[in-house]
Amino acid sequence: MSLWLQIMVYTVFGIVAIAVFVALIRSRRPIRTLAGSGAQGLCALAAVNIAGIFTGISLGLNLVSVIACVVLGVPGVIALLVLKTIFR
Repeated sequence: MSLWLQIMVYTVFGIVAIAVFVALIRSRRPIRTLAGSGAQGLCALAAVNIAGIFTGISLGLNLVSVIACVVLGVPGVIALLVLKTIFR
């Protein structure tokens, strides 16, 4: 992946993460919301990797994917799958 494309992906990820944190702060229970979203994201990541045995599509377990799944939740897993499909 070229440098400008990496910069663009990280910039978009940063903007989305900031938007998620603003939404968390505006909610009545930000810690509970973040914990729930993070748990759902990690479960979705595990489900994708388990289903990858049958479908052949799986995500690597590294720091970036875990942070994306914890911060963004299920949409983060979907975004990682789309990015993997695009940059494959």
